[in-house]
This record gives sequence, C-alpha cells and structure tokens, in this order.
Amino acid sequence: MTGPPIRPMMIKAFAAIAWGLAATTAGFAAGADTSPVASPQNSVSSLAPVLKKITPAVVSIETRGRMPPDPKSRRRAAREVRSVGSGVVYDAQRGFIVTNNHVLEHADDITVTLTDGRMLKAKRVGGDPDFDLAIVSVPTERLTAIAFGDSRQLEVGDFVLAIGYPANIGQSVTSGIVSGLHRSNIGIEELENFIQTDAAIYPGNSGGALVNLQGDLVGINTAFIGATNTNPGMGFAIPVNIARVVATQIMEGGEIRRGTLGITIDDPTPDVIRELRMSATQGCAVIAKVDPRSPGALAGLKSGDIVTEIGNRPVRDATFLRTRLALLLVGDVAEFAVLRDGKPLKIQATVAGRDQRASAK
Repeated sequence: MTGPPIRPMMIKAFAAIAWGLAATTAGFAAGADTSPVASPQNSVSSLAPVLKKITPAVVSIETRGRMPPDPKSRRRAAREVRSVGSGVVYDAQRGFIVTNNHVLEHADDITVTLTDGRMLKAKRVGGDPDFDLAIVSVPTERLTAIAFGDSRQLEVGDFVLAIGYPANIGQSVTSGIVSGLHRSNIGIEELENFIQTDAAIYPGNSGGALVNLQGDLVGINTAFIGATNTNPGMGFAIPVNIARVVATQIMEGGEIRRGTLGITIDDPTPDVIRELRMSATQGCAVIAKVDPRSPGALAGLKSGDIVTEIGNRPVRDATFLRTRLALLLVGDVAEFAVLRDGKPLKIQATVAGRDQRASAK
C-alpha cells in the first residue's frame, strides 16, 4: 500500500485466542465446577460454517487518485496515491457497500473485489467524515449481504471476529473479545463511540466487519493504535447501530447535512453530582451554553440544565449526548429530559441547518 488513507494499525497476529480457555481448568479437581469462563468450544468445534456464509459479504476496496500538492511543499504537481481497504455489503439488492470514509480519501477510481474474484468498478455515493463512514455502490448481480446484529447488546468479554483484507495478503479473519464499550477521546475521529477489541486489525482492514459468533455484524473496523513489538495495542470499531443510521442517511441523501441546536454540552462537575445526589452509575450532561435565538433557545433550553435522557435513552455523559445529537438530521426533533433547579422537565427542539432557525415544540 502507498499513500496515507489507511490508518497505522500494526499488531502481531494472535497465535491463539480464547478457544482454549477450557483447557486452563484441566488441573482442577475432578468434578469441581470451578471453570472461570465458558469456552466457545463447549458449543462449537469450528467457526468455518459461519464464516463460509458471511465472508462473501466482506470485500476488498482499492482506490486510486491524486493528492493535491501541499502549499508548504516545494512540490507543485499533484501526487498519485493508491490505497487498499475493506468494505461490507450493506444492501445486496441495491448494491450498497459500507466502508470507512478515510478509505476513499482522494479516490478518483474505486475497485471492489469480491471473494469469488470478480472485480467491480464502484461509485462513491457519499460519506460522513465526522463518523468516518462512507457508502459505495456496485452492480447488484450475485451480491451477498451480511446480517445485522445489535451493538447495544454487546458486553465486555463477548467473543468477536474481525474480517478484512490486510494489504497484499487476501481476506483474513482474526479473533478476540470485546475489550471495552463507548470508547471516546481516542483522537481518531471527530465523533467517537467505539467498540474496543483485541481482535487484530491490520492495515487494509479499515472498513471491514466485526462480527459476533453467530455471524452478525456488530461493528465496522476503523483503526488499531498503540501496537509495538511488545504491546499488542487496541482495535476500535464503529458500533453497527450507529453505522446503520449514518449509512441510511447517506443512501437516502448522499452527503450528510448535519444540523445544530446551538447548545454547548459538557460533563457535570463533582460538585454538581453531589448537589444532585446522583449515584456513581447515573449519567448526565450539562448544557454549558445556549446560543441566543438558536433552536435550543427557542425550545426553552437554558444554560445549567442537566440532561438525563434524550429520546427516552439515558444519557451516560457529554460524549454520548453529542453523538446522539449528531445522528439527527435537519428537521428531526430532539426530545430531552432535563433537571432544572431540581425539577424534571421535558423539552423538544427541532434541529435546524447551521444557517437557519428552528421552531420549538
């Protein structure tokens, strides 16, 4: 691979993963139910049957394009760049494939290669750089789509498989567990709410599939950071529930028209948490600022309001709230549950374009 579109994500392949966990209890007392964790081997001897069904839905994406010259460089001519990545067949009937937006950066020519060897010219439908997701379209003949899982059902410790196309190797499958959920402040994307995994993700895997042991898509692999010769690093994937919302928006409207409510959100201070007598497990976010005559102001939101729910979903923190608001389009209604002076309120505000006003409800 040449060119910068694929993120640096190096890690040594895991020689073995949790499939052998049952063997760790071999020395325990006979008949004692002391196994610390159930092994997948207790229920299945091979994942090959599952993978045979889903791997045709994971494709290779190769792009070629020209990068504009850097104004700070002496080089005046555009530079040709090539990159490789992965994608997942999202809608076989319409020929839509989801991938990372950065895979298509500077792409003028896009080629999708299927597991049966077919090479198809692809067209960029649209993308969302904030969530790092994009859609390309290909001819619809003999495509296999992947089944969707529910990323909200994931728990730390669940087994997952990462499927993609490491550069110059071919389709590969790696295994691991869910290491963490709702990861943010990683510095990878503008909007972050990642699944963390120790399943190895290599250069070229960006845009590939993270699946559970049933073969359902639970995430779109995006990046791997922190890997060294002695440290395996950490992999990150965009939850499929977020990917489906963004992908649908792109398929219906092309580029994302993200709106605004004109509010600034922050996490509560320890003093606020103590004042509200909130438990350690309760989450919320604070509205730090409301722009005058903004959609939020017209709806009645005020600086200092404590947001506890959005759309009947509990708010974990400010990052969670920002992510949920970013999934709304112009014209959508955001419904907040807030605490103001200790009293609960329900407030609805209509998302407006960044150069428009919105009405309150």
